[in-house]
Amino acid sequence: MTTRSPFLDLPGAVSESDGSVPAHYGNPLVEQRVLEAGRAVVDCSDRGVVTVTGDDRRSWLHSMASQALDRLAPAESTETLILDAHGHVEYAAHVVDDGETMWLIVDGPAAAPLAAWLNRMRFMARVEVADVSAEVAVLGACAIGALESVGASGVTWVDPWSVARAGGYQYAAEPHVAAQFSWVERVVSRTAFSDAAAAVRTGAVQASGSLAAEALRIAVARPRAATEVDANTLPHELDWLRTAVDLHKGCYRGQETVAKVLNLGRPPRRLVLLHLDGSDTVLPVAGDQVIALKAQPDAPAERREVGHITAAAMHHELGPIALAVVKRAVPDDLELIVESHGTEVAAAQQVIVPSDAGSIVDVPRIPRLGGR
Repeated sequence: MTTRSPFLDLPGAVSESDGSVPAHYGNPLVEQRVLEAGRAVVDCSDRGVVTVTGDDRRSWLHSMASQALDRLAPAESTETLILDAHGHVEYAAHVVDDGETMWLIVDGPAAAPLAAWLNRMRFMARVEVADVSAEVAVLGACAIGALESVGASGVTWVDPWSVARAGGYQYAAEPHVAAQFSWVERVVSRTAFSDAAAAVRTGAVQASGSLAAEALRIAVARPRAATEVDANTLPHELDWLRTAVDLHKGCYRGQETVAKVLNLGRPPRRLVLLHLDGSDTVLPVAGDQVIALKAQPDAPAERREVGHITAAAMHHELGPIALAVVKRAVPDDLELIVESHGTEVAAAQQVIVPSDAGSIVDVPRIPRLGGR
């Protein structure tokens, strides 16, 4: 049974379509500014939380995860991916260890299956795995000070997305779009979560809805499993090697594909940040097609579907923006079209993963037999 969020009872709260958390409190654009300034908290209780305890928790998770976790210091934050045998992303988790427990923050629907999968992988390891989503909740903010304002103590995860981690690899050019980005998540008891909502009501801090947090996430091209990941996603396609993968570790499922695509291949798709024409006031939704026009001599341009929208938002400074996953071969400077609500929306690319991403090892091509 899902616990109703106390933030839904705050003045002006308008819930997400699934009724889980507030989408906004009346003015999403103002809420973005307040959130970005570090003066607001976000109800992230739609997240799930899995805990791993026991003496072997670090080494055990390290053996299965894409990130190095065996020497994770208490209170140190990172993120990791669980890949399938072909290197596709199955789970993504925000990770922090408090010295006794490793906390994994995931998208809500992923918590139960992740906990179940981890339990199947225990074998002789001295670990205990639990889905504690019903016992705790997650508060988000752009500054720790906002979380402190509501008096909610708990384990805090600091998003590493602003700087590529040692051991990772970044496809995006510098300066990175996320260089000034800041985001933190705190796991608190359900009682403390209710107290936080009460603190907002008294004016101790403001509340921003999920739409505000989503707009800030999209603007810095921050991947999220619930939106950017499908059954075929490779971490390279989302530039996730920069924070979620340690290329110096091995012996985890999918590691061979990670190394092969980085060193010898090219990601088949790539993440792009789209700046949308807002003249028709149409904001795309996830799944909308991205179209490219290919010029043809003496004929109308050929329309080709080259990708799809994963998330879109109205940003308080950038206007309408979206993240999309497109085919690698789409030229970086090509203007695209998004088909949404029966309307064609022009879209300019801001490159995140470039079209020539990959092949960091220069392997000479072998001429074909009989070639000239």
